[in-house]
Formats: sequence, C-alpha cells, structure tokens
Amino acid sequence: MGRGGADRGSESSIVAALVGTFATVVIVWLTVIGSTEPAQAIPSFARQTGQPCGACHTDFPALTPFGRRFKLLGYTVGGGAYRTTPFPVSEDDKAKPWVPPISAMGILGFTNTQSPQAPPTDPYWTNNNVVLSPVSFFWGGAITENIGAFAQVTYNATPLGGFPDPFGHNWTWDNTDIRFANTTKLFGLDMIYGITANNNPTVQDVWNTTPAWTFPYAASTVAPTPASHTIIDGTFAAHVGSVGAYAFINDMLYMEVTGYRTLDFAAQNALGTDPNGAPGLFAGVAPYWRVAVEPHVGNHWLEVGTFGMIADVHPFADVFGNTFAMTDKYTDIGVDSQYQYQGDNYWFSLRGSWIHEFQKLDASFNSGAAANPTDELNTLRLQASLAYGGDNRVVLTGQYFNTWGTSDVALYANLASGMSPDSDGFIAEIAYIPFGLSAAPGWPWFNARVGLQYTWYNKFDGTTVGASANNTLFLHAWIAM
Repeated sequence: MGRGGADRGSESSIVAALVGTFATVVIVWLTVIGSTEPAQAIPSFARQTGQPCGACHTDFPALTPFGRRFKLLGYTVGGGAYRTTPFPVSEDDKAKPWVPPISAMGILGFTNTQSPQAPPTDPYWTNNNVVLSPVSFFWGGAITENIGAFAQVTYNATPLGGFPDPFGHNWTWDNTDIRFANTTKLFGLDMIYGITANNNPTVQDVWNTTPAWTFPYAASTVAPTPASHTIIDGTFAAHVGSVGAYAFINDMLYMEVTGYRTLDFAAQNALGTDPNGAPGLFAGVAPYWRVAVEPHVGNHWLEVGTFGMIADVHPFADVFGNTFAMTDKYTDIGVDSQYQYQGDNYWFSLRGSWIHEFQKLDASFNSGAAANPTDELNTLRLQASLAYGGDNRVVLTGQYFNTWGTSDVALYANLASGMSPDSDGFIAEIAYIPFGLSAAPGWPWFNARVGLQYTWYNKFDGTTVGASANNTLFLHAWIAM
C-alpha cells in the first residue's frame, strides 16, 4: 500500500495492477469455496436456525419477513442442528451440541475517485487504494430462551490522512443490540413484546429504511462523503447506551419507545470510540420513538411508518471533553415506507425515507460556531433493488440521496461551499452472493458478497463546482464466516 506523494509512475498501470490483484483474490476465494450442496445462512445465526441466507435476507443485511421476525424475537429462534443456549432447556436440546454463537466478517475494497484526494493522505495513496476495513467479530444468537444479542467489535483501518485528534482508535465496540423477547395475546391478538438495550439509534429496527441499516450496506472507508448528517443518522452511533421497550401486534403494528444517554468522555474512549466524532454530550435522556404498520397479502408486504428523536446536546468546547453550559436542541422526525414482493425466484424491494431535523442552536450561536439561532436539515433516500435467483444470487440496487438545509456561514464554514450542507446524487450497485442457497465446502457457514458500486454527485457539501471530483468507484468483497 503506497503513500501520498510517492512516485507511482503511470496511473493507468497502477490502476490495472490493483484491479487485477483484487480480482485475482476474489476469483481464488470463489473458486476454492464453490459448491453445489444445500445451504446454510450467515454464520452464527445459520448454525442456530438451520436456515439458508435467503430465508432471512434479500441481500445481507437487508431482511425478509422471516428475518424481521427472527430479530423481533430477540435472536433466539432455533431449529438447527445446534442447541441455541449453553444449557439444555428441553429433551430435544440434550441431543444437540452447543457452539458459541461467534462469527467474523471483513470487507476488502478497491476505491477509485474521479480526482485524487488532496495530500496528506498517509498511510494511503492519493487514489486507487486497496483497504481491508472493517474487520468485525460478533456474538450473534441466543443467550437464554428469551434473551439474545447481536454484539459487534470492529477493527477500522486508519482514516485517510490519519486520525484527526489524539482519541482515534482502530478497534472499537460497534453495533450492539441485546434483547429480551417473548410472545403473548393482547385482546385475542398475537403479540411479540420485548426490551432492547443498544448503542445506535435505529440499529434495533427491522426495516431497512432507517439509518443504521440503510443502503449502501458496504462503502469505501477512504472515499470522500458529504459532511452533514442529522443527529439520528449515525451521528451518535457507539457514543450512546439505551434501554427501550417494543411490541409487534398481530404481525402488523410495531411500536417502540427507547431512551438514549451518551456515555461519558472517558467511557467512550475506553470502548474505542472517539468522543469527538459526535458533536457533544446529551443533557439527560434523549427519547426515540418508532411506529410502523406492515400489512401483507400473499407475497406482498407494505410498511409505512414514522420514527424520531429529540436530543439536547452540550457541544464540546475542546477536544478533551469540556463542554459548553448551554445546549443545542435537535428534533428529528422521519417518515418511511418499504414495499417487498417475493416472486418465484426473486425479491423486489422499494424503500424510501425522509428525515427532517429542526435545530435550536443556543450554545453554538452564542459561542460563534453557528451564524443562525435556528437551522433545519433534511435527508431523503429513495431506493429500489432486485435480488434474482436463490442459488448464485445477483442483486441490482439503485438509490437517489439528497441532503439539504439552511445556509449557515459559520456552521458550514469548513465545507466546500462555505455556507451550505446540500448534497445529492445517485448510487448504483451490482452484487453477487454465491451462497444464497448453497454451502461452502469445509465450512458450510462461510458466505461472501462481491459488489461493484458507483456513487456520483450532482452537488457535494453545498456546491456543484467540483462535485463530480468525488465520484467513487468501489469494488469490494465482503467475507463472513
């Protein structure tokens, strides 16, 4: 892997060499693991349920109705050849071995941007980089009959140009969702109810319209991306802890209320999260809500819902965790919808979401960090995907994205436009999942996803000037075992 400013000779020769090397690695992987045996799903959940990938995913991590139910039931559903809990709870369990529900994954990606990135870019070249990032390890599955977890620890490669402050880490805790779930009757209607404790608003959601699990599911870690995000859109991922309650009534109505608090500066740093990656610390509890209705007829599923969050944030006054006494108040309200159709040998999905954020910037305005006392920010995503074939599945996905908001010459002074958060463009991707309904020899729970993705920008950080320089080609292999 080269470095910014290094003598690289012919750009075209290097691109060809990198793409050739990447393609060779992918071909070797797929050749070694090719098979025609019946399938299993993603690693630890596969051992537990005995289900193929296609039972839970249209395109991992995008969920099917069965996958959504598995998550709502707290990752505890069994049915495979292995016991779901460490200790037998039935006669059937006694005949099954228990294997710890541990899995791993990694994404190897080649990134090319239309224009090279401005130095310094150490430890990378200014363009055409092959990076293995992220690499994650999971606990995924049942702990008891009613308690299960999806818990992730991740290695992230050093970012382009190095860490921005002394608290950057390669290893961090990542998406975590620990659940208690059970079933009952409510006025004669079936109901799943539960408790969730998680560290990322919307990571607990079961539809792929909310921010934590929205497309793109794999993305370059060294390509430029727009700077502006709403608070609920990953801004406080891994900076918070929460407890919430949910219910899914009559396989149709979902309701949830969860309260989030930021971990203190030292705790975030100890868990591998750079506290300065978020704008500050919550003043008390930030409430999150989610309501969704999912009627279905035959092979048609339609979801319509809303979600949102209110957070009072003490902004950081310096990089060492000191905060301003005043707060900025963010109110995020989102609406979303998803339609899925299951054909004879394919899944067709349409997804859309819009998030509106109202910002009351008392702390930032009084400290000079914002020029306006109030601002607004919006995010729109519209997506369509076709997952064709059970065995050797090919997935085609397209998305339009748009972020826009109030001009603020202080808040957005460091962006390309110097005044606006606006960015919009398109993402197109073709992906190949070789083990949708077939198992890899030697390790039947191995899986892979090979994708070619292109992102192009009409506007980037408030301006159309130079926006296309950030257009990104991302070729990746996503390996799970």
